[in-house]
Amino acid sequence: MTVPTPPPTVTPDPPARTLRAVRPALRVHGFSTVLRISALLIIAVLIAVLLALFALDIATGDFQIPLGRVLDVLTGGGSRAQRFVIMDSRLPRALTAVVVGAALGLAGAITQSILHNPLASPDILGITTGASCGAVAVMVGTGGSATGVAAALGVPAAALAGGLLTAIVIYLLAWGRTTTGDSGVMGFRLVLIGIGVNAALLSVVSWQLTRATLSDAAHAQLWLTGSLDRSDWSTLVPAAIGLALTLAVAAVSARTLAALRFGTDITRVLGVRIQTQQAILLAAAVIAAALATAAAGPLGFVGLAAPQIARRLLRTPGEPIIASTLVGAIAVVGADLISRTIFPIDVPVGVITAGIGGPFLLYLLVRTNRKATL
Repeated sequence: MTVPTPPPTVTPDPPARTLRAVRPALRVHGFSTVLRISALLIIAVLIAVLLALFALDIATGDFQIPLGRVLDVLTGGGSRAQRFVIMDSRLPRALTAVVVGAALGLAGAITQSILHNPLASPDILGITTGASCGAVAVMVGTGGSATGVAAALGVPAAALAGGLLTAIVIYLLAWGRTTTGDSGVMGFRLVLIGIGVNAALLSVVSWQLTRATLSDAAHAQLWLTGSLDRSDWSTLVPAAIGLALTLAVAAVSARTLAALRFGTDITRVLGVRIQTQQAILLAAAVIAAALATAAAGPLGFVGLAAPQIARRLLRTPGEPIIASTLVGAIAVVGADLISRTIFPIDVPVGVITAGIGGPFLLYLLVRTNRKATL
């Protein structure tokens, strides 16, 4: 008698996993992007902090004005005295602080992103010192009291020319063979050459001061520490134009800037003309940094620290453009507020930014050295 063979056991297939997007996507016609809710919330907080500091900066001074009255004056109300204090004195200074800080933060984010080096900021590379050379040449040549067209165009134009010329010299000196054997600019080499050029330009600035009259040298020396004391609408407009131009270039080149953060091989595979795009973005960063320097003097470490702080806040692999711009504006407005409230006398803003940015530079150097030795 044959025993029937039991039917084989069929193991059911495991249920198919439903793929779920980690982050929600936003699609509008041919444009698509990934929404990072946490990043948007942090940017919203940064905007709120900037607005709060901006209002406090306007309200604080020898003549205290309540915050509610500040908003009233900005919307067309208030007394004649309050309108004079806010609209003619404090508003141009506060707006200059916002624009200068935003421009330096943006310039730092661009240079650090495309050169892959957290030390590649306009002040470390010598761009702001080159702009200072041009600006000081005009200041000591016009007696430190230029007005009209000379005040509106002379210092910004000279600072822009000095910054661009310095950037061209550094770029040409840093040109050579990369690790892949191609011709181009390496970030580490450019930083080292920029540090050397910065030291040479500082000696040129000192030489200019020794040849100036006492009053001209005193005016230029105050400006060289980074000061907002002489901020007005004529100094604000060129810096705002430089910031708007650089923001436009960064917005148009957003995808290219993201690709440049990868290695050379990946960037080339993505179809990016590396040297051309680097030159365009560096030129935009130089314009923003030079015109910001013309408006308030060389504010040290803002372009260095703002992108790194923004990167840590958003936890992004590269330096975020918008967040770096906001952090730079917050840093300068906050420094201006500290300089006029904590100390018994007005302290130049550049002293505050240097006092805070110096330890941050040491932190970056120690962190970079630890990574290199691991």
